[in-house]
Amino acid sequence: MTVVHPTPIPVQPVRPRPEPPLAMLAELTHRCPLACPYCSNPLELTRREGELTTEQWAEVFRQAADLGVLQLHLSGGEPASRPDLVQIVAAARQAGLYTNLITSGIGLTGRRLDELDAAGLDHVQLSVQGVNAGIADHVGGYKGGFDRKMMVAAEIARIGFPLTINAVMHRHNLGDLAATIALAHQLGARRIEIACVQFQGWALRNRAALQPTREQVEEAKRTVAQARVDYAGRLAIDFVPPDYFADFPKACMNGWGSTGLNIAPDGKVLPCHAAEIIPGLQFQNVLTTPLAEIWNGGPAFNAFRGTDWMPELCQACDRRDIDYGGCRCQAMAIAGDARATDPVCRRSPHRAALDALIAAETSVAPPPFEYRRMPR
Repeated sequence: MTVVHPTPIPVQPVRPRPEPPLAMLAELTHRCPLACPYCSNPLELTRREGELTTEQWAEVFRQAADLGVLQLHLSGGEPASRPDLVQIVAAARQAGLYTNLITSGIGLTGRRLDELDAAGLDHVQLSVQGVNAGIADHVGGYKGGFDRKMMVAAEIARIGFPLTINAVMHRHNLGDLAATIALAHQLGARRIEIACVQFQGWALRNRAALQPTREQVEEAKRTVAQARVDYAGRLAIDFVPPDYFADFPKACMNGWGSTGLNIAPDGKVLPCHAAEIIPGLQFQNVLTTPLAEIWNGGPAFNAFRGTDWMPELCQACDRRDIDYGGCRCQAMAIAGDARATDPVCRRSPHRAALDALIAAETSVAPPPFEYRRMPR
C-alpha cells in the first residue's frame, strides 16, 4: 500500500457559531478490569493520578448543561473503577443531565447499583463479549467476567433500570449473533446495540485478529433483518455494520463537531474518541479553557466542521451533506491523511487499497489478540 504523508491541518477560518451539542461522552477513567482487544481507548492510557477529580467533573457537567448538552454518557475504561462513581452521577443529576452508564458490570454490586439509582442514574448500557463464559472471558481477557455480568444484569432488572445491551461483534463472535440477540431479550433489555468493531485505538492494533469475513457480514445482515421481525415490539435492535464492507461511509459523529463531544479522563476535549491519532490537531483541556469556548471555536472542532475542508471529490459529491466526508480517523488510519476521501467510499481513490487489506486479513487464520493493558 502506498504511504501518503499526512497533509498539515490548516488554521480554519472564523465560522458561524455551531448548534449546541446534544450529547457528551465522559471517559471517567481508562482503568478497567477487562482487557478487550477491540477497545477504542487510545494506546497511551491515562493513569489514575491523571484523572479529573470528582469536583472537576462536577464543574464540567455544569458547563456542559449550560452549553446545551442534554445526554451524558459515563464511560471509560470501566467507570465503576472509580470509587466516587455515585458522587459523579449525583453531580450530573444536579446539573440536570440525563445519565447513561456504559459499563462492563465488573465492579458493580446490587448495593452499589441501589446507590446509583438513588443518585439519579437514568439508564445502564451493559457490554457483553459473548454468549457464554468460554468466548466472553477469552475476548475480555478476564476469567469469571461473564458470570459477573449475568449477576449484575439480574440486579439491574431487580431495580428496574432501563437496559441496553452493547455487543461488539467481530470475527470471533459474529457466528453467535442470533444467540446474542436472544440473550439481550432474556436479560430484559429494551434495546441491543450490535456494533461491529470499529477499527480505532486497540481495535486498530488488533485489526487482523478481529476482521470479519464478507460472508460473516452478509449473514449478520440477514440475522438482524429476521430478528427485527421476530422481536418487534419487544426489543429494539440497532445494527452498526462494519465500515470496511460498506459502499459509502457513515456520517461519523453525525458530522464532525456537530452533535457531540468527548472528554478524556485528564480533561482533554475531543471531537471524537479517536481524534488524537490525527497529527496537527490542537486539543484543549477543560482545566484551562471553558467548555463553551472549546466547542464554539476550538481549533480541533473547527478543523473538519461543515464541508469547506473537503477534497474536491467530496465537495462535488451528491452525498456531501449526507455523510459529511465520512470518518477522518479512518482516512488517517488507512490512507495516511486525515483530509483524504474516506477509503470506505466506493468513489475514493483509496478503496482498492482497503479491499486488498480486507482480502489479505481474511484469507489467513487470525493472529492472537494483543490485549489492552494499563501500563504498570
